[in-house]
Amino acid sequence: EGRLRVYRSRTGGGEWEALSEGLPQRDCYQNVLRDAMAVDTLESPGIYFGTTGGSVYASADAGDSWRPIAEHLPRVLSVEVQAIP
Repeated sequence: EGRLRVYRSRTGGGEWEALSEGLPQRDCYQNVLRDAMAVDTLESPGIYFGTTGGSVYASADAGDSWRPIAEHLPRVLSVEVQAIP
């Protein structure tokens, strides 16, 4: 399909919801490795992930929408975040 999506469960894994607003939805054949997703520790946490295609995306609303925050990088193998309040 070539669509980049993040899946969210609010039922402990019983049901999953595909989240894709702001993510590429055509010809996007990238992977997200296990260590390439992170969550910050703010009260309203941000979620971040990097792709093997060299992009990093962020969501400030629990994954409802995403935006690219870095592009044209080498393969992103891991992502770590540190929140500065």
